[in-house]
Amino acid sequence: MKDLFNVAGRTALVTGGTSGIGQMIAQGFVENGCRTYVVGRNAAACDTTAAELSRKGECRALPGDLSTLAGVEAMAAALTARESKLDILVNNAGSMADAPIDSFSEEDWDSVIDLNLKSVFFLTQKCLPLLRAAATAEAPARVINIGSIGGLKVGPKENYSYAAAKAALHHMTRQFSKRLGPEHITVNAIAPGFVPSRMTQVPEEVKPMVLAQVPLRRMGTGEDMAGAALFLASRAGGFVTGVVLSVDGGMSV
Repeated sequence: MKDLFNVAGRTALVTGGTSGIGQMIAQGFVENGCRTYVVGRNAAACDTTAAELSRKGECRALPGDLSTLAGVEAMAAALTARESKLDILVNNAGSMADAPIDSFSEEDWDSVIDLNLKSVFFLTQKCLPLLRAAATAEAPARVINIGSIGGLKVGPKENYSYAAAKAALHHMTRQFSKRLGPEHITVNAIAPGFVPSRMTQVPEEVKPMVLAQVPLRRMGTGEDMAGAALFLASRAGGFVTGVVLSVDGGMSV
């Protein structure tokens, strides 16, 4: 039982791992003995994050742009050149556009859908050889997609493409789980609520109103995000697949 949440000796890739929820999850993996690659568009940010996290474990920078298929393919090739297998893939990279319905642009629609949904499908596809190489019945490979409470309920923002992408990502997670389960690859999603990040910045005067919608009356923390990911990535979550795990303090209800 003491090893139930153990991820030591495993290899993980965390996209969008240089800030926010991605960095929280990457830190949780690194501090628990998992060799972790952090992916981001900004090479300097990747290097800085990897250097910081390497003080407590093994973290490597792998900069790249996942907003295009060419970028996804380059990322998968770069990882394959470094690793023969991948135990854990965390699809976290994402963006948001917020604009009134009358002025919401095609560019804002396409850029968000491409990064938040299309790139998840194709990065998972391109990483399948590495995931299959790691997968066994006793220790399945894991795919963890970072969805959102915005894909579960309608919020106050006019973030149409973001909400649509996250709702689709939740369903695609279920599709993946059914297809890849027989190959010993679990696929789950985490739907975070109000967690500090660039996407959830609100003025201090508005924060009490936001927290009043959360039954637990607080924001999520790095430990909350890392804990959920460690559960899904470890033996503790080995029989869990096709699940959208809400980590939102009860906000989705």
